[in-house]
Amino acid sequence: MPRGVKDTGKRVKTARGRTASSVRWLERQLNDPYVKQAKAEGYRSRAAYKLLELDEKYALLKGVARVVDLGIAPGGWSQVVRKKAPRAAIVGIDLLPVEPIEGVTIFGMDFMAEEAPGVLEAALGGKADLVMSDMAANTVGHKQTDHLRTMGLVEAGAWFAIDNLAPGGAYLAKVLAGGTDTELLALLKRHFRSIKHAKPPASRKGSSEWYVVAQGFKGRGDEVG
Repeated sequence: MPRGVKDTGKRVKTARGRTASSVRWLERQLNDPYVKQAKAEGYRSRAAYKLLELDEKYALLKGVARVVDLGIAPGGWSQVVRKKAPRAAIVGIDLLPVEPIEGVTIFGMDFMAEEAPGVLEAALGGKADLVMSDMAANTVGHKQTDHLRTMGLVEAGAWFAIDNLAPGGAYLAKVLAGGTDTELLALLKRHFRSIKHAKPPASRKGSSEWYVVAQGFKGRGDEVG
């Protein structure tokens, strides 16, 4: 639990037309200390604390000058970058609408669209120090299908990072329980000096999400793991 936030244990009364699952979700939101702290500190989502905790452990934002935020909505991660590295150029993309963030260039489009990588690269104006992705595919309820779809986004983000990172740069991406699959892990090992899997405290205990942290980008031409 974040420091300085009390657990009030609020409960939601079942209202007409509200399902039991929506009541549980509302209760979880009302009683979530990270949600409360995000509201108090002006962050758009509790996800901001996942990046803050990962940065505290891996120093992802130290000295960054250019950052790409894949799946930027609602903007909590970019808010953290603005706070920790106020001079950094930040470019984000998402299919969902995102309210403007001062100092952040936001594109409302599908990252998987053919033209998207070029648009991001042009807006960045140089090689990135960090490519971060909190993208996840819309779930269909079939565990294997959902996993494959989300890992497809992670791999696409990895290739974008490989094409656009400066030497020494990092790639941070949300994955599911079990981490990266064999092929993706091999790809990352060829191009990065350090690969770690982490579940920050701000990730809900019942969530299947983990994060892969790839640091020390070796460059496109360095295929030796």
